Amino acid sequence: MRIIGGKYKRRRFDVPKSFNARPTTDFAKENLFNVLQHYIDLEDCSALDLFSGTGSIAVELLSRGCQRVLALEQRREHALFIRSVARELKEEQALQVLQADVFRYLTSSKGGKHLFDFIFADPPYKLKEIAELPELILSSGLLKEGGILVVEHPATYDFSQLPYFSEHRIYGSVNFSIFVLSDPDEESEGE
Repeated sequence: MRIIGGKYKRRRFDVPKSFNARPTTDFAKENLFNVLQHYIDLEDCSALDLFSGTGSIAVELLSRGCQRVLALEQRREHALFIRSVARELKEEQALQVLQADVFRYLTSSKGGKHLFDFIFADPPYKLKEIAELPELILSSGLLKEGGILVVEHPATYDFSQLPYFSEHRIYGSVNFSIFVLSDPDEESEGE
């Protein structure tokens, strides 16, 4: 796993070969962060990385200035690996790891406190609930108004008809759907 930008640029971490994860490719990750520059200033923001896997996105967010990143990962060995990376970077306070089921976390957060400026979700591509994931995250109350949600998904999904959808980007076999949680009052004022 390689960090491609920010203060830890070029740092590498050896992911155990036993891991059953599909990390976002460096090519897709670099392009995604280039696009995100037009949406959000990552400096001083808070972020949530759902289905964190190896922690690649969580660490990239931290490297690029996020003050607080919560990595949510259900598999124990993956969560332990992400914690070890945070320890090695001496960023245990800024990069917190929660070993938990994403759907239980989202459901228990309904009506939450709008904690995050940015949420990234990279579910396993075989997960049957991918179609419901964007709406579940957006309705969880975890994303601040004006916040950004990015869902990585297979090409078989089209989220362009969902509320708050902004754009779809494709990098090789990687698809990103980007949502901006805007205030409905602001949208109606422009009409």
